[in-house]
Amino acid sequence: MLLISGFVMAIGYYFYRTYTFSEGTRTGILYKISKKGNIFKTFEGQLQSAGTAIMNKESTFEFSVENEDIYKSMQSMEGKNVRLYYKQLNDAFFWQGDTDYMVFKVEEIK
Repeated sequence: MLLISGFVMAIGYYFYRTYTFSEGTRTGILYKISKKGNIFKTFEGQLQSAGTAIMNKESTFEFSVENEDIYKSMQSMEGKNVRLYYKQLNDAFFWQGDTDYMVFKVEEIK
């Protein structure tokens, strides 16, 4: 019985950590995209929000990228205006990325 309870609690904890809290878009200039990590390599990036002249903590959006193909396409978009489509997780696991914001789609704004 204890084993079953532990299993149910573990599944519940997993779904809590990976539950999508919100979804949305952010637009701005992609100024950093990188692959980092000692054991678990994750894709991390930063976006300067549109309409801000000075780059500071409030005007910077930090995010993680779920998919290597999206990461590779974003490498060619550095320094350009982009729209990021993301989902915000309750509390992402360390192997998912450094942030709770997971980008699943990107498009360049011409």
